[in-house]
Amino acid sequence: MKQSLSLRAGMALTMTPALQQAIRLLQLSSLDLQMEIQQALDSNVMLEMDAETSEWDASEPVDEAASASESDSGEITEVTASESIPEDMPVDADWQDVFDDYAPSGSGSSDDEGLQEYLQANLRGSATLQEHLISQAQLMSVDAVDAEIAAHLIDAINEDGYLEDWPGLCVRLEHEYSVTPERVEAVLRQIQDFDPPGIAARDLAECLRLQLQQLDPTTPGIAAALKITDGHLLLLARRDENGLRRATGLDINVIRTAAALIRNLQPHPGRPFQAHESDYLRPDVIVAKKSGRWRVSLNPEHMPRLRINSHYQSFIKRADQSRDQLTLKNHLQEARYFINSLESRNETILRVSQCIVEEQRAFLEYGEEAMRPLVLRDVAEQLGIHESTVSRATANKYMLTPRGLYELKYFFSSHVQTTQGGVCSATAIQAMIKRMVGGEDPARPLSDSTLADLLLKEGIQVARRTVAKYREALNIPPSHERKAVA
Repeated sequence: MKQSLSLRAGMALTMTPALQQAIRLLQLSSLDLQMEIQQALDSNVMLEMDAETSEWDASEPVDEAASASESDSGEITEVTASESIPEDMPVDADWQDVFDDYAPSGSGSSDDEGLQEYLQANLRGSATLQEHLISQAQLMSVDAVDAEIAAHLIDAINEDGYLEDWPGLCVRLEHEYSVTPERVEAVLRQIQDFDPPGIAARDLAECLRLQLQQLDPTTPGIAAALKITDGHLLLLARRDENGLRRATGLDINVIRTAAALIRNLQPHPGRPFQAHESDYLRPDVIVAKKSGRWRVSLNPEHMPRLRINSHYQSFIKRADQSRDQLTLKNHLQEARYFINSLESRNETILRVSQCIVEEQRAFLEYGEEAMRPLVLRDVAEQLGIHESTVSRATANKYMLTPRGLYELKYFFSSHVQTTQGGVCSATAIQAMIKRMVGGEDPARPLSDSTLADLLLKEGIQVARRTVAKYREALNIPPSHERKAVA
């Protein structure tokens, strides 16, 4: 086989580093973007935050003495050496006792005091469930053996507040401390009197019973509630009032009062002590109606303004090819790529959001039932970009509207044909199903077939299995589970 060299002309799409970076930044969430920006600022000397977005300019020295003594009128008053602190000044004296024109610093203002109170109120310094129980066990008047047994029992309580593996634990404690089962049971009874009510229960029935026993004996329905928890919780879960009446011999009204009392109890007494952090979402896009028109703007918190550091840029010499100069040039090029990628990201997200708002104005005006069907292709065709770009621009991005905070993906949904030849959004159909189920008779809940018929009367033709799919997506149980047995 003869080898030869030849030239061929062709076209190919090449992913440049700048394009790859722009695509990667576009699909990042706001939190990931902040981390990416911080990493770029730490690694690239040519990048810096714009002074307009920073709280103070580090390049300008701060005259602490002048700023501290600045009066409300804007004039700066000097503290001279003649205004020295008296030698016989009392220990508990305040500054205004020495200086007549002393004004307390801003840290003591009412606004800052309110902020500090808010921060202190939200500090997470609460004890764990085990620590809470151990502190109570230390107040028990028991001997050393019972104290050790109590420590083992507390250690066996899970995060929901239930005692795990009671049979095996009881046998192990009997052999380890040479005690009777009754003694272990007695220590357990003491722990079950601890706070929170219902702690150290071995099953749900015992947990509810312990809480009922700590209520006021004159509480309406407490006797019936204790009777229901003693082996009839399954009937209560099924809302089978007739079955409860036959099993307990109680009147229907008494059963309903007891059922309401039981539902107010805590089935997981240890949950309030679990470590949980609230996840707060900050919107990337803000939508507001001004002068009768819907305005879309980017959240300034997610748009940090970066710029090239002019100080380091002045060190670059075009003709110099030394190692340090090459490093500075590479940093400059990377900084420009990064800034351009950020600007492209913001522009793409804003354009996509504006298109979504334009298409979903009816939703913003009237709610979920007015949601229009929308797919990625519709936005891509209007903006002249690829569908994958729209997908990246809407991934993990959130829009704040007068109706609430929504993910951008929420505004996209498939469509269903209507009897008039039009289309209806799947989100709107789900909202209709939710409204119909919310207004149904509990004794005669609407089946999926009935819901399909009701939707047909409103001009939406969907199959029963489609209704079932939408109902399951809304976490609505089927009709036989929603029925209240009378």
